[in-house]
Amino acid sequence: MKKINIFLSFVIIPVITLTQTSNFAQGNQFQQFIFYVNSLPDPTSKSAAIDSFMNYARTQGIPFITGDSANFIYRGNANSMSVAGDFNFWSQGTSMIKLNQTNFWYYSEMFESDARLDYKFIRNGSEWILDPENPHTVFGGFGPNSELAMPDYIQPWEVNYNSFIQHGAVITRNIYSINVGSTYQLKIYLPPGYDSLSSENYPSVYFQDGFEYVSLGSAVNVIDNLIDSNLIAPVIAVFVKPNDRNVEYAGSKRNQYRLFFVNELVPYIDSNFKTAAIPANRLVLGDSYGGNISALISYNHPEVFALCGLHSGAFQPNSYEIYNKVMTDLANGIVKDIKWSSIWGTYEGSLTGTMSSFRDSLIAHGYSVDWEERHEGHSWGLWRATIDKMLIYFFPDSATSVDDEEFAFPNEFILEQNYPNPFNPYTRINYSIPQNSFISLKVYDVLGNEVANLVDAQQSAGRYEVIFDGSNLASGIYLYTLKAGNFTSTKKLVLMK
Repeated sequence: MKKINIFLSFVIIPVITLTQTSNFAQGNQFQQFIFYVNSLPDPTSKSAAIDSFMNYARTQGIPFITGDSANFIYRGNANSMSVAGDFNFWSQGTSMIKLNQTNFWYYSEMFESDARLDYKFIRNGSEWILDPENPHTVFGGFGPNSELAMPDYIQPWEVNYNSFIQHGAVITRNIYSINVGSTYQLKIYLPPGYDSLSSENYPSVYFQDGFEYVSLGSAVNVIDNLIDSNLIAPVIAVFVKPNDRNVEYAGSKRNQYRLFFVNELVPYIDSNFKTAAIPANRLVLGDSYGGNISALISYNHPEVFALCGLHSGAFQPNSYEIYNKVMTDLANGIVKDIKWSSIWGTYEGSLTGTMSSFRDSLIAHGYSVDWEERHEGHSWGLWRATIDKMLIYFFPDSATSVDDEEFAFPNEFILEQNYPNPFNPYTRINYSIPQNSFISLKVYDVLGNEVANLVDAQQSAGRYEVIFDGSNLASGIYLYTLKAGNFTSTKKLVLMK
């Protein structure tokens, strides 16, 4: 609010009275700005006011956010403008409003404070364009989209390449499938320090739409960063490129493709690389239809894949084949030895309800399920930012992790190392407490001055995570301290801008 008031004072005062400024600062400032421009008598004064607003808005970020409203803005000559995106399922029906006697178009919509959505503008009914005032884009299967990130959304640090850490090797292979009658391209990630002659064996992760998980999901960066941060055990990752994903993941070749995976691909990987060749150390995951085939593979072959990851699993093919199969088995008391991780967005239409009911049914019948529902759409922006959650759930690093069974029941106070570290500007701090305690978690500079009070409350036994935002601090070394009764623990974190 203070920033918008500064804008009103220094930009609008030259053309309106102090009384108008006071009224203008109340309520939704953007809507008040629209009201003010509409009240001006001629195109010249309207254009001058818009010029001033645009200069200010660019310093704050566009779309211009006021409270829980995102205000999409376009300035330019056009017969019509509309905005399409995750929030309206990419329809062309959300028209933008043009201010009279100007070339200024806008559309305002309310979103959750942590929402992250893709969008584009449609000019003159047919020309799809990026938002020219928004430099933030996310690539998807059909090219780049502009990104709306509401104020509480935290950008995924782990997708970025870090030149200061060790990196795994990525090799390419081809494999011919007798079952499908096709050759498949593979990218195989081998973790840092991988030695084919050593006795160490690694868990394995199989990605559907594998090449897109590399190029659009930054999966190699994610794995490198998680291993370096001691968040996951080193893994071997197999990225499989489909030849015709619709047919292989959801159509007439889905069963042949499933058999290729379990009878040809897995034996090939296990015989050529140092894998821990047991189902509990083997994960298959995928996005959308890739989630559908992943569920078909794991559920039909838990003796091969006991771990299954669903990024917005699209279960509708073949009259909800896998969904109905699982539900029928549950009704008959059949529960298989599979752990699930399922992540989806609230802006995914009917898929949202399907994923929610699937989760609820699995949990009700005793399955181990990790899940998250985010205020996002059906996009790589969602999937790339949650690869880490799945991998940490399935393959936590044994040196730093606590087993699921111990949560609410840790047997000692634990303050974990923050991650990422170094960080900019966000980092996570996890801690565990064995009993109901008054908890203090504070951040200090190297001189001992308190710079942030993160927790100051009574908490019950369990494991907790706090997000620390260093946006307002200078680069440097800081200390964070957890206190609970007689227990005190301090660790170092590094903010690098």
